[in-house]
Amino acid sequence: MILPIVLYGNPVLRVKCQPVTQVTDEIRKLAADMMETMHDARGVGLAAPQVAVPIQMAIIEVPANDESVTVLRVNGVDKTLAETQPIIFLNPKLVLDNTKATGQEGCLSIPHLRYDVRRAGVVTVTYQTLEGETVTMEADGLLGRAFQHEIDHLNGILFTDRLSAASKLGAQRKLKRLVQEWKEEGWTSAQQTRQGDEDEDGE
Repeated sequence: MILPIVLYGNPVLRVKCQPVTQVTDEIRKLAADMMETMHDARGVGLAAPQVAVPIQMAIIEVPANDESVTVLRVNGVDKTLAETQPIIFLNPKLVLDNTKATGQEGCLSIPHLRYDVRRAGVVTVTYQTLEGETVTMEADGLLGRAFQHEIDHLNGILFTDRLSAASKLGAQRKLKRLVQEWKEEGWTSAQQTRQGDEDEDGE
């Protein structure tokens, strides 16, 4: 089932999400619905608070041929994107390395807004799966960026919070215009009523 995606301005996007203590049938269904919703919206990632459920669960699926990903290890073993995706992760713990990389980001909760964001170049994420396994994944490129973006969502942080001071000023002006456009088009912060027309590769 395709779920409504909440928009910028909804308080749930600023909530520090609760850990998932038990994987229930409801959690499994939510994960499946989130995957369908992300694909419909042409995104590469989606966090549970973006569908108004403030728990520590998110999904990622970047293009399997993405050449920016040069580091990808699962529990210390080299893997390919095709072998590891889609990724459904719960209760993640994130460790950042000291390198930096800048890349464009968008967000399914902020349609039509994209900016360069400077983040760690390589990340190590330890998380739980729906099957109860603990996985440690090391990644760079778009996958590493997507992990950082989605885990930010689980902590009430948006990609616009990560912008440089100059970019943040411009983004604030654009956000005001976007919110006004959403109101004129009948959208609310409670849900995004039109699906599938966001910028591609949003998260």
